[in-house]
Amino acid sequence: MKPRLLIIGNGRHGKDTMAEILERDYGMTFKSSSMAASEIFIYNELKDTYNYNNAEECFNDRSNHRAEWYNMICDYNKNDKARLAKNILSTSDCYVGMRDLDEIDECMKQGIFDLIIWVDASDRLPDEGRDSFNVPKSRADIVIYNNDNLEIFEGKVISLGKTIFNKPAGK
Repeated sequence: MKPRLLIIGNGRHGKDTMAEILERDYGMTFKSSSMAASEIFIYNELKDTYNYNNAEECFNDRSNHRAEWYNMICDYNKNDKARLAKNILSTSDCYVGMRDLDEIDECMKQGIFDLIIWVDASDRLPDEGRDSFNVPKSRADIVIYNNDNLEIFEGKVISLGKTIFNKPAGK
């Protein structure tokens, strides 16, 4: 059985790239919180406001509405802070991009994740505003720095994957 992972960090710092590498080399499945939220409820709520044609178009525009998305996901999770996480992990091994500390704490209380990984590219990219992300780096079990090039980052992710999945990449 694969460990259940949560990959967090500021917007555009490489969380999805990390998950893609783990999927490619270790068979780990993942779902971005934003894509899942778009498919489950956000697209339906915003399609008329922003004239979206489908959930993917809505997802691709999320960076223009980060605070709005954050608030909508918090509202979706208001009765169970782990609701979206449970939806995602019902079909995936990994949740990518949780943005609320109360949601993380509730997921850990419910035993939903085995490991929290922070992806940090703060030497080359800005941090996200508190209106859409309130999780401190210290909440993660592991921090992977993504301040160099893709090749170096990929090597770090593969090294971590060898440890997490207890096997070499691609096997």
